[in-house]
Parts: sequence; C-alpha cells; structure tokens
Amino acid sequence: MWGSGLWPVTLRSGDLALRPLRQADRSEWMALRGRNKEWLAPWEASNPQPEGGLPTFREMVRSLTHQAREGSALPFVITLDEPRARRAPIVGQLTVSSIVWGSALTATLGYWVDKGHAGRGIAPTSVALATDYCFDELGLHRMEINIRPENAASLRVVEKLGFRYEGLRPRFLHINGAWADHESFALTVEEVPPGGLLGRWLASRG
Repeated sequence: MWGSGLWPVTLRSGDLALRPLRQADRSEWMALRGRNKEWLAPWEASNPQPEGGLPTFREMVRSLTHQAREGSALPFVITLDEPRARRAPIVGQLTVSSIVWGSALTATLGYWVDKGHAGRGIAPTSVALATDYCFDELGLHRMEINIRPENAASLRVVEKLGFRYEGLRPRFLHINGAWADHESFALTVEEVPPGGLLGRWLASRG
C-alpha cells in the first residue's frame, strides 16, 4: 500500500539508475528529446483533439509529481554512470502509470531510451528494476505494457523479460497523429521467479 518512504525513490542496478523526474531536468531532457525526435516520432503520443497539443515539460512534471504523491504514478528518468562525466546523464525515461489499488493492484509501464544508448540492455534492465519494485515494495499484482506491433525493439524487451502476450487492442492510443493498434503484454507476481525479474534478466546475460 502507498505510504511514506515508497516515493520519491531511486532504484539502481550497476551503473544504471531510475530516479524521480524533476523540474531541474528540463534543459537536459529537452536536449535529449530534440536529438531523438526522429527516433521517437513513430511511437510518440499525440492529442486527438483538434488543435490540441501536448503539455509543456513544466506541466508534465507538475502533473506526474502530483500523481506520484497521490500514489497513481512513478515518473522516473533513466540515468547511466559514464566515465569522466560529472554526474550521470539522462539516457531515457520510464513511467509507471495508471496504478490501481484495492482489488486490482495493477499498473501500466511505458519507457523510451536514447538512440545512442539503444542495444545496451538499458530498457529491459529498467523495466525489470521498476517491475520488481512495484511487486516487492508496493505490493502490486500485475504490470502491463502496451506496444505498437511495428515497434520491434520494444517487442524484444518484453520477450526478453518473459511478459505474457494478452492480445491486440485495436486503435488503443493516439500515436503520431492517428489512432494506433497496440499489442498488450502483462506479468503477474506469480510469474516472477525467485530472485526477481531483474535477477533472471541479469543471469540470462551471463
């Protein structure tokens, strides 16, 4: 159950960390998104309302921070320690959203990773780290991830981590200017092996 000490929190695995998104990240976050504009465009959420736009960075952080305090979201940035860097740079973002308590104990997870850091295991490590935290510390029962069928890289992430395919959701989310189909994957706490999702993933990498 939600309570003090569960948020804000920083989660770590080796050189990788998930830490809370904050207003002070604006310049770095905006620069990273700018460099990844074309890389992320096919999967980018859009506003279906005519003339509607997306929130500004300040509005996004304010909304996500409020949701975190209410216990309905966990807004993280992904950072990676790098040699000679004064502080770990942001290499992506991961958000656990739509947290439902009571008899459901479920949540939805979304993420993106910088193109220059793709293929290094950052996404599966981050997803495993966040999922273990939600199961072990928050007491959630189910984690869901929805992915465009064309997004081969993200489909490999859920395959590597053992998320179970639950079916196609036609026109599920408004993406890049149009309603887009998504494939739904989920994992319940009973499906996680002893040692956690992260332990199994790291062991599979040798």
